Amino acid sequence: MKRILVTGGAGFIGSHLCKKLLEMGNEVICVDNFYSGSKDNIVELMKNPYFELIRHDITFPLYVEVDEIYNLACPASPIHYQRDPVQTTKVSVHGSINMLGLAKRTKAKILQASTSEVYGDPEIHPQKEDYRGNVNPIGPRACYDEGKRCAETLFFDYHRQHNLNIRVVRIFNTYGPNMHPNDGRVISNFIMQALKNKPITIYGDGSQTRSFCYVDDLVEGLIKMMDNDEGFTGPINLGNPDERKIIDIAKIILKLTNSKSKIVFKSLPKDDPKRRCPDISLAIEKLHWRPRTSSENGLIKTIEYFKEKLNLDNDISIKALKK
Repeated sequence: MKRILVTGGAGFIGSHLCKKLLEMGNEVICVDNFYSGSKDNIVELMKNPYFELIRHDITFPLYVEVDEIYNLACPASPIHYQRDPVQTTKVSVHGSINMLGLAKRTKAKILQASTSEVYGDPEIHPQKEDYRGNVNPIGPRACYDEGKRCAETLFFDYHRQHNLNIRVVRIFNTYGPNMHPNDGRVISNFIMQALKNKPITIYGDGSQTRSFCYVDDLVEGLIKMMDNDEGFTGPINLGNPDERKIIDIAKIILKLTNSKSKIVFKSLPKDDPKRRCPDISLAIEKLHWRPRTSSENGLIKTIEYFKEKLNLDNDISIKALKK
């Protein structure tokens, strides 16, 4: 049994990771300050005697004894990270320093949940790990983009200077149950609007692309990256290379929800990337990992989750899940 710390463990991805690590027979310490995470995401886990919850802000030092650290703490949606941009940068920078210091003291392996946002509005497509990005360092998204880039710098400097056992994963768009209903991200926005029969809001003309990975697939990739024993540090892309236009995603969700919503268009936010798709050839080679959940099945499960949140009758066909 390993003792594993997950920062941001009450968040969307963190809660799924905590659950999977417990299922694998580990002891899990979940750390969260609940800025964007929710106790609802982990309430079932609290029945497990090997699960421990600590309310803590990792911009302050934390003293625990652990074997591994997954550093996921940081608001990931623009609505959340732009609400307090200074604190967002602090979480990525001060938080990383504190977690790296903890890993150094305990000799723990540590994984940084970085982001595809380090590529900015990319000028090459799809994005490979050796691409250095096209990021606006003074724009409204910079607190997140540059904060994560600095966190990667810190991880590799600790690796070079202190021989720390690090892993760096660049997470592309992810979706699934436990997403915050009002986090402003594409999938959650579209599903909530569709279920309420409100207008589906598309920013820009809908031709911009994204690729969405189901959360269970992503969690599998995170654990594979942590468990690889070849000394492979990354960075490595984890995401789904199935690239879709935003307008096509909206149409699929309208169909799956039998919604009466109409699509409306609004102006594109500043620095919003026009294309985003991972090259996962490195993940396939090093981790033997690739996403397995189809877009339709993943969306159906996510819609079911949001219907439960809204207390709506579940009329999604079970047959669709078996296709």
